[in-house]
Formats: sequence, C-alpha cells, structure tokens
Amino acid sequence: MQIGSREWQRYIIGGARKLGIELDERVSASFSIYASELLNWNRKINLTAVTDPREIAIKHFLDSLAPAGCIPDRSRLLDIGSGGGFPGIPLKIFKPSISALLIDGVRKKINFLKHVLRTLGLENIQARQIRTETLLKDPEYATSFDIIISRALSDLLTFVKSALPLLAERGTIIAMKGEVDAKELDAVRADALGDQYSLEIEKYGLPSIRAKRSIVIIKHLQ
Repeated sequence: MQIGSREWQRYIIGGARKLGIELDERVSASFSIYASELLNWNRKINLTAVTDPREIAIKHFLDSLAPAGCIPDRSRLLDIGSGGGFPGIPLKIFKPSISALLIDGVRKKINFLKHVLRTLGLENIQARQIRTETLLKDPEYATSFDIIISRALSDLLTFVKSALPLLAERGTIIAMKGEVDAKELDAVRADALGDQYSLEIEKYGLPSIRAKRSIVIIKHLQ
C-alpha cells in the first residue's frame, strides 16, 4: 500500500466508518496530499516516528478524527502542541467551517504546518510558533476558543490549567490519551475544575491496534 493510492484512500474511508464517521473523496484526497508532504518533510526534520502507510492512516489520521463528534460546526479551535498538525489539520479538512489556530514551540514544525496549509489551500487556519504560557499573556486570546484540544500531553492537569483561561463560555477542552489514570482525573477535578465544569471519558479503538484510547472531555456548563 502506498500513500495516496486508491487503496490507501479506501482504507482511510473504511477505517473512519468503523468510528462512525463518513468521509468523502475530497477529504481522503486531501489526507493523501498531507500524508505525502509529511513523509517528504520527515526526511529532513523529525515530525513523526510513524512511517508505514497503514500506521500513518490509523495513528495519525483516524485517531485525529476520533473526537470529531465533539466539535460543532463553526467552532474556533486551538490545537496545543500540534507537532505535525495532528489533530488540528485533519479536523479542519473534515469540518471546513471551523477556524483553527495550531501552536507549537518548534519553528521547523511550524514551517511544515504553514507549508501544508498553503499546499492544501486551507482558509481560516493559522500555525504559530508560540508556547501556551506566552499565548496566555495575550489578552486577544483570553476566553476565545470554543474547542481546545491536544494529543501532545505529558500531564493532564497542566494541560487543563493552561487551557481554562483560553476557553470560551460553554467551550470544551479535549485531551486525547491512551489509558486514563483515575488519580490523574481526581487531581484535575480537585485542582482545576469547579461545579461549572463537567468531565467525561469516551473510550474508543482504532482499526488493527489493540492499544486502548481515551478522550477526556471537559465542558464549561455556564
């Protein structure tokens, strides 16, 4: 199987259907271009350790689409620690009406993201080299994002605390993880959330992968 082939695109479409997501050929074609650019740039800079076409389809694109049902149309999305653009760019391709800001602290990665956005002709989406703590100091971004999402999590509590000041009224924080530790969730509830927020866990599986995946969903209720 080769990136961008009809077989690869059918594999993406079939895998998404198992997640309850229907993709059209526009989306799979854009994913093909994106994946090809990812591999081309990966030869020069470290974007991903995943290079097998099937694994790229599963671990990057299908995994990025897993929280799509939590993201309303026309939302303003912030992807923290976007890296190679996951999950922000696949979500934008799938849901063109959303606007998005992708942030990462590594300039080479941001250069790649900007290249992909130009190549795909995506609008209302930006990539910036900036750390979350710096973004927090800019009043322009205070309480301005409907969705704040990240796959690049080292610590759930740290992510939630940094995201809350940026979250709009009735917004949602989405943390994409593997197994979720109960103590980790208790720490978030005790140290970051009050009765204005709900916390839910959605578990899901990916085709051909036994590893468990989880989405931590925190919603602002008022």
